[in-house]
Amino acid sequence: MPAPSVRFVVGLTGGIGSGKSTVANRFVALGAALVDTDTLAHDLTGPGGDAMPAIIDAFGPAAATPAGALDRAWMRERAFSDPVARARLESILHPMIRAMAGQMLDCTAAPYALLAVPLLSHSSGYRERMDRILVVDCSREQQIARVMQRSGLSREQVLAIIAVQSTREQRLAMADDVIDNDGDESALAPQVEQLHQKFLRLAQLKRTAARPRQPDA
Repeated sequence: MPAPSVRFVVGLTGGIGSGKSTVANRFVALGAALVDTDTLAHDLTGPGGDAMPAIIDAFGPAAATPAGALDRAWMRERAFSDPVARARLESILHPMIRAMAGQMLDCTAAPYALLAVPLLSHSSGYRERMDRILVVDCSREQQIARVMQRSGLSREQVLAIIAVQSTREQRLAMADDVIDNDGDESALAPQVEQLHQKFLRLAQLKRTAARPRQPDA
């Protein structure tokens, strides 16, 4: 994924249940573009998705539903318990996702773009496109409660997912900016607005710096 010359890109990340999608939607409402690698992964693994032939070849027909989509429950059991299976799945999906994300970033006309990558610290090939990294942060107990409520997973299943992600400390260590989403959703609005104005200024500075200098008269 080649580095852009002018486009300002904010990497958006956070653990499962941190509220990345809620935060991203607020930025989009203010005029930012969003490239969500989770959405791209779902497109690639939906019925007839471009990644499905390779996944079926690697894992067998049991990996697909009758409609031809990835059987997510079947894959979740294997990918989160078997590092080899997880690495095999990632080796199929990640190059395809990176290519699609790069194309979308190059096409956006928004003043800046969010590139949402949930497992950013585990993913290669993205950071060179990012001017800043924004982490959506919350406590582990808040993560667990949110995921159990929205997905119907057991506490043990959620903990298994959290165990293969970056730790909270690792995410915060790579952050240029942090949004605290440990409380009520109403607390997000001022944080997002403040960062939106900051990113607009930084994007303008980057565009200005990239302009060719006019020769002296």
